[in-house]
Amino acid sequence: MVIALIVTPEGFPLAYEVLAGNTLDKQTLTDFLAKIEGQYGKAERVWVMDRGIPTEATLALMRASDPPVQYLVAPPKGRLSKLEKSFLTKPWTAVREQVTVKLLDHDGELYVLARSAGRQDKERAMRRRRLKRLWKRLHELQRQTLSRDELLLKLGAAKKDAGRAYGLVTIEVPENAQPVSPETFTFALNRTKLRQVRRREGHYLLRSNLTRNDPVQLWTWYIRIQLTEVEQAFKGLKGDLSIRPIYHQLDTRIEAHIFVAFLAYCLQVTLKARLRPLAPGLTPRAVLERFAAIQMVDVHLPTTDGRTLILSRYTEPEPAATAAGAASSATAPTAPTEDHHHSPRPHRLSVL
Repeated sequence: MVIALIVTPEGFPLAYEVLAGNTLDKQTLTDFLAKIEGQYGKAERVWVMDRGIPTEATLALMRASDPPVQYLVAPPKGRLSKLEKSFLTKPWTAVREQVTVKLLDHDGELYVLARSAGRQDKERAMRRRRLKRLWKRLHELQRQTLSRDELLLKLGAAKKDAGRAYGLVTIEVPENAQPVSPETFTFALNRTKLRQVRRREGHYLLRSNLTRNDPVQLWTWYIRIQLTEVEQAFKGLKGDLSIRPIYHQLDTRIEAHIFVAFLAYCLQVTLKARLRPLAPGLTPRAVLERFAAIQMVDVHLPTTDGRTLILSRYTEPEPAATAAGAASSATAPTAPTEDHHHSPRPHRLSVL
């Protein structure tokens, strides 16, 4: 399933469109362009797309349109290898804390090479953890008594678990007629690939025909729209409702699921915008976590005359939660008013 999200430059969502998932992403983009323009009219839009969706032919068609269709995409990883030498002479420019970029004009397009220290630390830690686990597993297999077919099956499982780290190890397996032994089954670290991976960790390439735009703005659009807020809303925020994973079979249920995710994104962006002028240090996730600490319960006390007193209790908000509530214009639960009616039905008595 392919989802197109229409947002303002500030990130506020306007609408979304869904195309069937039985069509390749690269084949649906042309239809998407026509559908969005036909439904919402012509406008100065910027299409932010992940790698694998636009083809070179589609991007050429977007550039040749009158007026040109503006785009910001993540090109295939092989593009960085082709342009790596051209970037060597370009200076790094800081766009925000721990993020620097290099700019390269190439064939009428602007390439932005971004380097994030935080992302580099994360990717490096993941790579080390997976490589260490793979190395340990290979030593275990080398000590086991296995047939060649059994070894290949276990190597397949190890490859799936290691992910890209598997390509950093050169593995030699025995021939068909050879037994499995430490001499026929060997492995070694590919240091050339490791150096290349280390050099590119924390780096990602952006490509755009917006050659006159500020690279900081381009980076912000891509990070906000593609990598963080939208993905968090469509993948992570549903977890707060304990509704993942769900494997839908009906189109109506899929569309309903996407609608819930879209609402989650709307709430997240709105909350973030309200926090920005009042509490810039607070994130929407931090506000939700602090509110989650506030609990409210009803204590039911039966009386000798057959009635029930219901005492409402809620935890006093911590100072951080109070500040978060003030910033987001949310108020703590109010105390119910006392009710002294003598009724055979339970009534609520508030004692705070």
